Amino acid sequence: MGRKKPEKEPRELPESHEPQEGAHLARRDFLEGTGAALVVAGVAPRLGVAESRTAAVAPQEAEAVPRTRIRLTVNGTEHRLDVEDRWTLNELLRDHIELTGSKIGCNRGECGACTVLLDGEPIYSCSMLAVWADGRVVQTVEGLEQDGELTPLQQAFIDHDAAQCGFCTPGQLMTATAMLNQNSSPTAGEVREALVGNLCRCSNYNAIVEAVLASTGSGGAP
Repeated sequence: MGRKKPEKEPRELPESHEPQEGAHLARRDFLEGTGAALVVAGVAPRLGVAESRTAAVAPQEAEAVPRTRIRLTVNGTEHRLDVEDRWTLNELLRDHIELTGSKIGCNRGECGACTVLLDGEPIYSCSMLAVWADGRVVQTVEGLEQDGELTPLQQAFIDHDAAQCGFCTPGQLMTATAMLNQNSSPTAGEVREALVGNLCRCSNYNAIVEAVLASTGSGGAP
């Protein structure tokens, strides 16, 4: 018999060829890793641009609102005040002089609830800046009564139920006062014409006109 060929002993693989843990990368893992890398690479520059834009449009600190020193007389009392240039006369009267008789209705110069007298003339205080009243004389509904006594017009409003909800009443009184200062014996038509800029939500116009006429002593029907 021929000699058997000697069996080859298994050779040990060099260390560099030994399989290492995690060396075999699954296809899914490869694709997921590659996709994530591409996303990061694409988004990073955009994030940088967004941050730079945010920094560019970051709001600056608000500048101080300009203020002006004014002097005005309200109901016989002189006031010297530093007012913001954006304040309306109504804001000044209500929020800073604490005369809340003049109301804020529409806040756009239409309803007349904010009417006060400026140098004797009725104006919408919601549509006039406070700085424009510098050196002027203002009268509000709080300044009508004298020594605790109501004027004949105020008393007539009570006697004739001219005030319903009462919200428009201060403006009605101030406009009627200005009219009566110029015309002490108006007709019903003249009263209606004078009060055309003062709206009454309760539609109590007849009683208002009646009260104005009664305050003059004429007692004429509206």
